[in-house]
Amino acid sequence: MAETQGKIDFAIDRGGTFTDIFARCPDGREKVLKLLSHDPQNYKDAPTEGIRRVLEEETGRVFPREQPLDSSMIGWIRMGTTVATNALLERQGERTALLVTRGFRDLLHIGTQARPRLFDLEVSVPELLYEEVIEVDERVVLQQEGCEVPGREAKSIVTGSTGDVLEIWREVDLHRVERDLKGVLSRGITSLAVLLLHSYTWSAHEKAVGSLARRLGFTQVSLSSEVMPMVRVVPRGYTVCADAYLTPKIRQYLRGFVSGFRGALQDVDVLFMQSDGGLTPMDQFCGSRAVLSGPAGGVVGYAVTSYSQAEKKPVIGFDMGGTSTDVSRYAGQYEHVFEATTAGITLQAPQLDINTVAAGGGSRLFFRSGMFVVGPESAGAHPGPACYRKGGPLTVTDANLALGRLLPAFFPRIFGPEEDEPLSSEDTMKRFRQLTREINHFLSTGQSHGHRGANANSGKAQGSSSEMSLEEVAIGFINVANEAMCRPIRALTQAKGHDTSQHVLACFGGAAGQHACAIARSLGMKTVFIHKYSGVLSAYGLALADVVEEVQEPCSLQYEPCSFPELDTRVEQLTLRCQETLRNRGFSSTQISTEVFLHLRYEGTDCALMVTAASHPGNAHSCRSGDFRTAFTKRYLKEFGFTIPDRSIMVDDIRVRGSGKSGIKSVTRTRIGRGPPRPIKVTQCYFDDGYLDTSVYLWEELSCEHSIRGPAIIIDKNSTILVEPCCVAQMTAGGDVCIAVGSDQLCILGTELNSVQLSIFSHRFMSIAEQMGRVLQRTSISTNIKERLDFSCAVFGPDGGLVSNAPHIPVHLGAMQETVQYQIRAIGNDLKEGDVILSNHPSAGGSHLPDLTVITPVFRKGVSGPIFFVASRGHHADIGGITPGSMPPHSTSLQEEGAVFTSFKLVTAGVFQEEAVTAALMAPAQYPGCSGTRNLHDNLSDLRAQVAANQKGCQLVGELIDCYGLTVVQAYMGYIQSNAELAVRDMLKDFAQRWRQERGSLEAEAEDQMDDGTLIKLHVQINEEEGTAVFDFSGTGTEVWGNCNAPRAITYSALIYCLRCMVGQDIPLNQGCLAPIKVIIPSGSILQPSQNAAVVGGNVLTSQRVVDVIFRAFEVCAASQGCMNNVSFGSERGGYYETVAGGAGAGPGWHGRSGVHSHMTNTRITDPEILEKRYPVVLEQFSLRPGSGGEGKHRGGDGVVRKLLFRDSVVLSVLSERRSTRPYGLHGGESGASGLNLLHKAGGRILNLGAKTTVNLESGDMFCLYTPGAGGYGKDEDQEEGNGSSPPIKRRRPRETFVERGSVFEYRRVQESA
Repeated sequence: MAETQGKIDFAIDRGGTFTDIFARCPDGREKVLKLLSHDPQNYKDAPTEGIRRVLEEETGRVFPREQPLDSSMIGWIRMGTTVATNALLERQGERTALLVTRGFRDLLHIGTQARPRLFDLEVSVPELLYEEVIEVDERVVLQQEGCEVPGREAKSIVTGSTGDVLEIWREVDLHRVERDLKGVLSRGITSLAVLLLHSYTWSAHEKAVGSLARRLGFTQVSLSSEVMPMVRVVPRGYTVCADAYLTPKIRQYLRGFVSGFRGALQDVDVLFMQSDGGLTPMDQFCGSRAVLSGPAGGVVGYAVTSYSQAEKKPVIGFDMGGTSTDVSRYAGQYEHVFEATTAGITLQAPQLDINTVAAGGGSRLFFRSGMFVVGPESAGAHPGPACYRKGGPLTVTDANLALGRLLPAFFPRIFGPEEDEPLSSEDTMKRFRQLTREINHFLSTGQSHGHRGANANSGKAQGSSSEMSLEEVAIGFINVANEAMCRPIRALTQAKGHDTSQHVLACFGGAAGQHACAIARSLGMKTVFIHKYSGVLSAYGLALADVVEEVQEPCSLQYEPCSFPELDTRVEQLTLRCQETLRNRGFSSTQISTEVFLHLRYEGTDCALMVTAASHPGNAHSCRSGDFRTAFTKRYLKEFGFTIPDRSIMVDDIRVRGSGKSGIKSVTRTRIGRGPPRPIKVTQCYFDDGYLDTSVYLWEELSCEHSIRGPAIIIDKNSTILVEPCCVAQMTAGGDVCIAVGSDQLCILGTELNSVQLSIFSHRFMSIAEQMGRVLQRTSISTNIKERLDFSCAVFGPDGGLVSNAPHIPVHLGAMQETVQYQIRAIGNDLKEGDVILSNHPSAGGSHLPDLTVITPVFRKGVSGPIFFVASRGHHADIGGITPGSMPPHSTSLQEEGAVFTSFKLVTAGVFQEEAVTAALMAPAQYPGCSGTRNLHDNLSDLRAQVAANQKGCQLVGELIDCYGLTVVQAYMGYIQSNAELAVRDMLKDFAQRWRQERGSLEAEAEDQMDDGTLIKLHVQINEEEGTAVFDFSGTGTEVWGNCNAPRAITYSALIYCLRCMVGQDIPLNQGCLAPIKVIIPSGSILQPSQNAAVVGGNVLTSQRVVDVIFRAFEVCAASQGCMNNVSFGSERGGYYETVAGGAGAGPGWHGRSGVHSHMTNTRITDPEILEKRYPVVLEQFSLRPGSGGEGKHRGGDGVVRKLLFRDSVVLSVLSERRSTRPYGLHGGESGASGLNLLHKAGGRILNLGAKTTVNLESGDMFCLYTPGAGGYGKDEDQEEGNGSSPPIKRRRPRETFVERGSVFEYRRVQESA
């Protein structure tokens, strides 16, 4: 890179609210500046204005705002920008059309088919980025050995870039494409995204279409094969659409930016930060790589300044601003993810693993049903917190202000309607006084069911007074906010096997310093590091960053010696491409370094790791670029706790990352002061011990030998740092702050209810279940548990009552509690320490047999019986029975569905009973037509993983008791259950009041039928005064001959799910939800069948009908599709199982979503390219089924059409419902269309297969699935919103909350779609 001596270099982070500027002057001085990103009364563009101000200060010349700037004094400019992010969030990108393979016009609408929020009846999904779709009549399929389809002969055979051989079934019709493209252009759309199946490996069709589109005049043409050539068409499709949608907006911004300079910055090196943490030239900056451009600079900043190469202590980056809180990790290498979701769009591109986990200082404060709640709703930048003088709500920022931790005198006067007033303590205190009165009224009126509220200064034993002070309320919210932010930090570290406490907490962003000490202490961290530029660290990180060039291509090789020559050749070619590009950008060979990555996974799994062999040089048994086998197995062992030595390793992608060293060196300047530090004032701050004298220091007046003991406040113009009691801040030689975090005094908490501790304990119990889940996912081996995350982990009280459950898989919600309580009744005193129980029997609380529940009692020295229970339930892919997968569509007895466990001791006195459990898993073979488990190895491995997860739960429960004492922990367990009970009681009281006023009754009833005519009937009797209800299913039809019988536990799960949806806000999902409910289910009915009844269909089908009946009784919304559409096929070569989306029901204020899973399931569907790569099938069509949703004022969602063309002989099984009944409409809305299962035989016959069947298929046969639509709501002529008597469902508008992202968010999304 050219030297810029004698010139001023600029690094600028243009954020949503503020623009931060770091400037390095010719003499080495550094300047920082912060401006509002939008201030149209004073300047057009904030980065240009910042450069103008610095140039004026340094040169003494005047640079008029209305004239282009003279750039002769500018060395280089580096920028990070939220332009792309904001355009994505606000859907303000370029008008775009999508061109896609015929049959897949709705592919990106359906996506993974999972809904984003499990309990929101209005399925709210951000709108798609394109407004028109062109279907292209072309088709390319992967060649499969021995697979031929009659009448589908290949036009030609080609070889893809991965080495895969492909058959071209239909060439692209360019004449028709040209006609369609001209039509799109005529409507003013000039940006095009092109997405053709399997173009990641063979791109000729995409390139032909792209060339045609450019010739016709499209100004932006994005090809998926160029934007990100990775397998999986759905995320690749989202990525190419984002590129086409955002890149023109970026280009538009760049044109406006350079127009503010003479010569349009032709002679200035202008670089932009990409999502992966590397800089790229302005003309290479594109939409799909720009979404994390802003926060990426902060990661580079703390990585370079906080991580010590000598100590190698890993760092957690904690970036807390006004509107979001980002968390990331650095341990000597940047941690990247290659698929992440922002604003509903999944981008398949290298990006730093930055986890947005909270709404920052703008997180709103609520008191709900006796519990302190922080977020996820946000006040945003406008109106902002109450103290901003714009009528905003109470937020975390207000709580800090109320406690004296923020000092208005040190803030600029930029608040109020005219943005010329100081922060308003008056507005904050007024709101807090009002909220404190509400809280004290709640506590004094005994609304918490006899648990009279104590004070809540969040730490010590409380006196007898039941009233809380304003300060106790404010610090309570701060402590709850801190605990909420600790949970995702634990998840981020423990997910990969790291100890959270062994990290340094690097804080930056305007609000992080106020919470740093408390969060570090809660996580067990000993050190907090805050850089001198922490308030503008993203800008400073840009100055430290390198220019990066990345190239990547897909691969389908095994990592084995015979593949090494080809791997070496391809790596060398990619490396040369990187080096040449960087040399062309002015870097010398000494400035260029490259790193090789292979995207590796064990064959037959989806759990791929992007692996570098930087610390494992090549040898005689590896490829030249490194010993990737050793690197992969070591990392796999670290992250997952095991390896699979007998399994081949597959290479999915080859990636080379080239870096041009161009960042400035982080300069250390030692400032020696004289004498001890002098505070500029002493103020009063509120802590757990009450008000304490707190010294206030100006950062700029402190020097390297100064040590400051808390409590203290350190202020600079961009941030405020709170040094809490028991902490000591030391100024470093570079002028940074390093805080030694002392241990908190042991908190003494009584068993009397403390509303703040109630919220904190709720987080703690949930954290235990979440950490159990992380251990289970890491140590399991099967695809179902490790990758699909089809499991739940939970904590139970000594009576077996559910305390916390994670994740919230609907069908597990009530069932696990039934299982634990059954074991207490059945085994009782025979349970000893070191015992672990295995159960799956429906009569013992099981849902269906493949869901194996492992239960471990928690013992405590000196206590005779179990003090808690922990349990994990995981879906095992096979446990025997009459069909592979253990989900037969035609079973008539339990024995045909697989191995049965009622109260089986899996571990006795600490010894895993492998021989006995193996015999039990193989036992189904004794029944006619049945087999024992077909995958014993995975069963045993996953059962051991479940035992390990439970052991983690026992350890964490023990640590919680060590901290607070058994009586306190068990007391708060009860309070948490009471809190859930209270929320349900409040909902029932509200409903009863409405129902009585409109109907003159406190009773409701509904019924619906299964396809075979079996009735499910419900009568609800509500007690308005007490907020209780009786749910009586008397009159429900008898047990059936097939497998649609639903164990009692399924009804409880459906009931908890419905109650949570109707409450409409986050509440603890535990035993308390059902405390106000009495459930009557007739014995011998389909909802409480006999012990040996077949139940597999009850779990996946009848559960949906129970939900429909409950919502019909309460008139909440119209029926959703009422089915999971279970489809499986297989042969001796292997099997496949999927559930398929349909329509979601409309409600009083929303249209039903089309092509989505609803209610008791939320499973993701296999990507079309993966499906065709691994199985003998071609997906001919996957689209919406127009008109299948019921009409009404609000329309029901449409079902989908899914056509599977088989390339080999298979056995197809279908288990479905709503084939003869239709999903009901409500309040005059029409019913949705019923589903249909058709078989198109290769010879031309078309057969209706009915709802449940198993059939042998031959090559050329096609299964056509038409899933049900959903019911409509209200008559078309209804003029008023909400006609009818349904209770208002509290719904969260998408923009009210912060936009979550990162690996922690993706993990939870996958869990909740299992």
